[in-house]
Amino acid sequence: MSPATYLYCMNGIVKREVLRFLQQRTRLLSVLLRPLLWLVVFAAGFRSALGISIMEPYSTYITYQQYITPGLGGMIILFHCMQSSLSMVYDREMGSMKVLLMSPMPRPFLLFSKLVAGAILSTFQVLIFLFITRLVGVDIEFRGYIYAVPAIFLIAFFLSALGLMLANLITQLENFAGVMNFVIFPMFFLSSALYPLWKMQEASAVLFWICQFNPFTHCVELLRFSLYGQVNELAFSVVFISAMMTCAIALVTFRGRG
Repeated sequence: MSPATYLYCMNGIVKREVLRFLQQRTRLLSVLLRPLLWLVVFAAGFRSALGISIMEPYSTYITYQQYITPGLGGMIILFHCMQSSLSMVYDREMGSMKVLLMSPMPRPFLLFSKLVAGAILSTFQVLIFLFITRLVGVDIEFRGYIYAVPAIFLIAFFLSALGLMLANLITQLENFAGVMNFVIFPMFFLSSALYPLWKMQEASAVLFWICQFNPFTHCVELLRFSLYGQVNELAFSVVFISAMMTCAIALVTFRGRG
């Protein structure tokens, strides 16, 4: 098959996922409501208790709202990617996935296209959130948005692949939501999304060690640095390698329903 055929197929899958998202009009509102609530209410309550010192990529003291914005962007990606994985499990159970897999295109390419579609939707949602944060005083330069787009896409691709990999291990739809709770909340809270790692180190050396090896921590730091026009090479390397590994495992272990 020609490259144009593959491109046409991927375009069709991406369009389907975008139209499916747009038809669920309350979905975008629900996606944005959670992080905005954290940004306005949670940040206001903990602003004085969790003062932020000068650290990279910041060159001066910042507000707590400014600090947690990348973490809340990561929250949007994390929850959206896991929700997309849930829909993939549902499609597999209900049989609609079989229609897609009946295509003559290679199965790994079809699944890869769905991961790309999920990453594009996540990027769109996070960018909307970042623009809204300007209303509460979070100042992001224009170049920060430019640097953030590829960073968000890579993070979303990794988390989508992770969700697909976990979905491959779950045979019953009812079990998926419970398993996701054991993945989403530890990944989010045991990271640098809500507080700097040096504060975690003051509390517990064990938790600090866990946070350092949590790939979501590097996702947050990659987004944090990108919003200031910088590249965190360590975070990029960890996220990129994790994305390639989880994608390979997800594509190899996927099995359609008989």
